[in-house]
Formats: sequence, structure tokens, C-alpha cells
Amino acid sequence: MRLVQLLKSKIHHAHITYANADYVGSLEVDSDLLDCVGLLPGEHVHVWNIENGERFETYVIPGEPGSGVIGLNGAAAIKGKSGDRLIIAAFTLTDEPITPKMALVDQNNHFVRYLEAWDRELKEV
Repeated sequence: MRLVQLLKSKIHHAHITYANADYVGSLEVDSDLLDCVGLLPGEHVHVWNIENGERFETYVIPGEPGSGVIGLNGAAAIKGKSGDRLIIAAFTLTDEPITPKMALVDQNNHFVRYLEAWDRELKEV
């Protein structure tokens, strides 16, 4: 058996709603978005800030459903500011092909549509 690391979940163009360096750490994400792409509380994620190129890893904590919250906590808070766009991605080790669950969100971090595996063009929402 050969395991490969493949993209499992992705939230595309999430907007940071707050940054709080005085929290113990993690990335707060609206729990509706977590459900939408199959992310679990405590799951390891990669976060890429489109505005400044910062990249970091952390874990997710569920935010209020429907709130649109995307919060940087602890050390992650210095990696972005309110309004910055993020890509949030999680990977899995598997020996089978998988289709990642990828969601595009609007400026309020509400689900717009699922992205097809390897969409090359995005129309801004």
C-alpha cells in the first residue's frame, strides 16, 4: 500500500473577520463552513493569506453557525488583518483517489458554491 497526501477540504476566499493575539491559538471558522467542506473541530489546516503571502498551519475551532466568522487567534493573529482573503485547506493521507470538498464563499463568508476539482477560473462574488 502506498499512501499519498491529497487535498481533502478547502474554503476559498474566506475573509478574516478578526485577529486576536491574546487567545491561546487556532483558527475560528463558522461551523456551517466546517460542515460544508467536512472539516472537524481540532483538525490541522494550512492557511494561505492571499493579500500578503503569509502561510501558516494551525487547527480549527468551530464558530457560531451562520455568523461568517473567520478569526485568527494567538500567533496566527499577526499573519493577517480583518478583510484579508484566505485559503483554508486540509489534506489527508490515503491510498485511494478522493474528490476534495471545496467551497467558494462571499465577502461575508457565506457559502456560494462548490468548486469543481481544479476550477481554473473564478468569478468574484
